Amino acid sequence: MNAPLKLGLLGSDAQTAAVVEAAQTASDTIVLACDLPSPNTDGAPLPANIPRSDSWEPLLDDRTCDAVIVGADGWSDYRADAVRGLVQASRTLLLAHPATLSMLWAYELDMIRSDSQATLIPFLPDRLHPFMARLKAQVELAVADGHPLGLLETITLERWLPDRSREVVLRQLARDVDLVRVLGGDPERLATLGGTLDTAWPTLAVELTGNQQVPVRWSVARGDVSSLRVTLMQERGSTSVTIPAHRSAWVWEDTTANAPPTPPPFDRGAVMLGLLRKACSTASDAPPPAAIPAAEWGDAARAIELAETVPRSLTKGRAIDLHQEEFSEIGTFKGTMASLGCGIVLAALFILILAALVGGIAKEAGWAFGERIASAWPGFVLTAFVLFLVLQVLPLLIGGSAPTAADQATGKDPGSDKP
Repeated sequence: MNAPLKLGLLGSDAQTAAVVEAAQTASDTIVLACDLPSPNTDGAPLPANIPRSDSWEPLLDDRTCDAVIVGADGWSDYRADAVRGLVQASRTLLLAHPATLSMLWAYELDMIRSDSQATLIPFLPDRLHPFMARLKAQVELAVADGHPLGLLETITLERWLPDRSREVVLRQLARDVDLVRVLGGDPERLATLGGTLDTAWPTLAVELTGNQQVPVRWSVARGDVSSLRVTLMQERGSTSVTIPAHRSAWVWEDTTANAPPTPPPFDRGAVMLGLLRKACSTASDAPPPAAIPAAEWGDAARAIELAETVPRSLTKGRAIDLHQEEFSEIGTFKGTMASLGCGIVLAALFILILAALVGGIAKEAGWAFGERIASAWPGFVLTAFVLFLVLQVLPLLIGGSAPTAADQATGKDPGSDKP
């Protein structure tokens, strides 16, 4: 039997409150809580007996706690810096998702993680429900026309929300898009419907297409409680799963009248606590591979990126191509060198034009010193082009480590919306 965990808490929200409740049920201990929002706005106050601290630095010490749970409510630069420090210290973190809707912060954290070998677990438990494994298997059969209901035509995700403001909609999309990636693969193109950047959110619809060429449509509508319905539309019928926000049982509806047995209520907090316990365990026995692996930080970063792309699509009024590239320090260095090289070429052209202008004026005015300066332009241009070639060769000489699987699965060109 695993020893009880000692857990630290950095911030709080509904997701972390569920993990704290599961931890206390399992006799684990919350030894320290830092940077808690006041008042707690998630409607799930933490137990009063949890020790508080004004500083997060004690969480850096692995003797203080085995892992740190990071909440999203009241997110600030202070907490973002604390998370960076914990990742640099190689701590094990369970992070609410999305902690913040910043693609740059998410990928910066991923690069720090690749260096420090810290363990980052995003709060994305829904992919681990047994129904999601069944849906994924059905998608694979339907794409290959091996399912009784025929070829898969489209996947729809209908999200009901009581609050359909911009922040709430984008945060929910950042969670739901993880299921899109599980079922339909990583999207390569994103398009939005619903109006302008100011009016689109209550009726927002997002269409995503990937390499399977099966369109996936996510939409939001008003509902008294938050819930999601995932539907597979096929040639001769459909299959849908209704996902509640809380611990109610998931509902499977199938036109073949061959629904699987209903599993027990899904405790998201307990599921994520199990992943955290596994990450902190020193046991050498590897668990059997799951039908759908747990989400890694690369999955969370990609989900945040997709949610952050939606306002750009609404602003531009067109679809956005989502390109993939390695996101690492060497990749950032190569991009910087390429940008500097382009700047040097532009500077060389500017010098050429300026030299011709100065030379013409000096010749007409009889200005000998100006003529000598203008005649030196070939040397300046040659120097600029030599620097340009050096900057292009320098990344090849420096090289870099091979990208990890998470690196290959995430990242995109910031200018990917160019036609």
